[in-house]
Amino acid sequence: MSHPRHALDEIIHAPVRLSIVAMLAAAETVEFRYLRDTIEVSDSLLSKHIDTLEKAGYVRVEKGFVGKRPRTWLVLTGEGRNAFQQYTSTLRRITEGNHHA
Repeated sequence: MSHPRHALDEIIHAPVRLSIVAMLAAAETVEFRYLRDTIEVSDSLLSKHIDTLEKAGYVRVEKGFVGKRPRTWLVLTGEGRNAFQQYTSTLRRITEGNHHA
């Protein structure tokens, strides 16, 4: 049996992407600017990481308007939610020393 670290999802594992996915897992939708401000990253960095998550099928991007102002909302997909649950389960196995489960 290999160490559980080998099962960590490399897409989620990057600190910024982990922060994004964790926040989306706790909410139905999150507005881009709110997410940016909360996890303290630039627009360009957040966009780059969202693109990676979207290409993996973990995040869906929805665009619309509030009044005349454009807005972008982010939603964690079912696949993204499953990947995050697996990721956190693997982290628990590592931190609890449960390497054979």
